[in-house]
Amino acid sequence: METTISRLSATEKALDVIYQLEDKYGALMFYQAGGCCEGTQPQCFEKGGFFPRMNDAMIGTIKGHEFWIDRDLFEYWKYSHFTLDVTDGFGPGGFSLETPLGKTFKVNYRLFTKEEYENLEPVKRSE
Repeated sequence: METTISRLSATEKALDVIYQLEDKYGALMFYQAGGCCEGTQPQCFEKGGFFPRMNDAMIGTIKGHEFWIDRDLFEYWKYSHFTLDVTDGFGPGGFSLETPLGKTFKVNYRLFTKEEYENLEPVKRSE
C-alpha cells in the first residue's frame, strides 16, 4: 500500500509563530488568495475570520488549522508542495495575525515527483 503524500508542511519557525498565535487567538485558519500584493501571501485569521469562496481548495492542515487557497491559484499550483514558512518584517496590508509580531508568513513551493502526484491526499472544496 502506497503512502498518501501531503500537499502541505510547515517549518519549525512557522510552527513557533503558530503556537504564539494559538495561545492568543485559539483556533486559526490560513488563506492564500490568487490576487496581487498581500493576496499572494498566506494570511492567518482566527478560525471563521475569513470565508473561502465557492470551490476554493483546502489543501491540508497545519496543527489542525485548515489551509485554504484560491480556486484559480490551486489550479496553477496543484502540482506543487506548499511549505509554510515565516520571515521577519511586515507583509503588505497587515491583516494577517502574525503582523503585530513583526513576522510575515510565506510559502515555498516545490514540484511533486510523478510518484508523489499519483498518491496525493485529496483536497476539500468549499461549497
